[in-house]
Amino acid sequence: MTFAAEVRKAVTPRAALLVIGVLALQLLFIASYIGALHHPKPTDVPFGVVAPRQVSDRLVTELDGLPGGPLDPRAVADEATARRQILDREIDGALIVDPRGTRDTVLVASGGGTVLANSLTKIVKQAELSQERTARAVDVAPASHQDFDGLSSFYLAVGWCVGGYLCASILAISAGSRPANRQRALIRTGVMALYAIAGGIGGAVIIGPILDALPGSFWGLSGLGALTVFAVGMITLALEALTGIVGIGLAVLLVVIAGNPSAGGAFPLPMLPDFWRAIGPALPPGASTWTARSIAYFRGNAVTGPLLVLSAWAVVGTAGTLLTAMRRRERDATPQTEAPTGGTGSTPV
Repeated sequence: MTFAAEVRKAVTPRAALLVIGVLALQLLFIASYIGALHHPKPTDVPFGVVAPRQVSDRLVTELDGLPGGPLDPRAVADEATARRQILDREIDGALIVDPRGTRDTVLVASGGGTVLANSLTKIVKQAELSQERTARAVDVAPASHQDFDGLSSFYLAVGWCVGGYLCASILAISAGSRPANRQRALIRTGVMALYAIAGGIGGAVIIGPILDALPGSFWGLSGLGALTVFAVGMITLALEALTGIVGIGLAVLLVVIAGNPSAGGAFPLPMLPDFWRAIGPALPPGASTWTARSIAYFRGNAVTGPLLVLSAWAVVGTAGTLLTAMRRRERDATPQTEAPTGGTGSTPV
């Protein structure tokens, strides 16, 4: 047998297509991560300005006109309102102008991302120098000393997402990517639910009582983890039911390649390019990271939207898995007939 014939026999067309698909995922991984994270810079960061009325409009205009447009400033009534809006995650920082002196205050929240908090402080201090004023930073929602750069929420969300699609992938590899019938689809859904509960509680135990890396409600984080794992697992099962083993690659594309760099983990959303900033909140890693930070540092505020996003992925994944299994059962149940033999008739079987 010639070498070319050996190659054709060793590498089937299906295998070749899968290898090409893996190469495409590899290149997309590189493009996505480097594209999102190679040059982070704050853009249109929601930012409050507390100042006497006669200077407030001027300050807002000046901050809005900074080179590169790092801030999206708006006037805020007073310091208490600015602090509340930061904790409600409506704004990411605020400048409190001292009308009786030249030393102002910058309110930040490193719990939402240390890199963003430091960037806001630097931007405002540079702007203040041009006005012969100084500013001191006050952290309204500080990150834990055990939570370097506020990254623990992101790593926790990534771990939950990885667990979700790996569990679904194992179910597909071990027992067929497409469930044979509705009962098996229900069994896989039940297994995924139990796994999600265990994964959510396990992650909360590790990041809380064991490592003390993240404060906040233990059961709140456990529930978030269970929802995250279940949502990612079920959407992976649905993709596998629709496309076979290719669904594993599609899940990696959705969760890892698109979801992780746009999650606002290494760099919060206002520091990402427009495309990743737009898709991040709609994908499981971004929704889970935002919610974990809110539970840990922002009194559980501003979590309704992200929880609805995760719930929507879970519902779509569950419905897709079950409906695909039901359609396959109906197709397999099409009656077959046996050809008549001899002079006697036969009945359908």
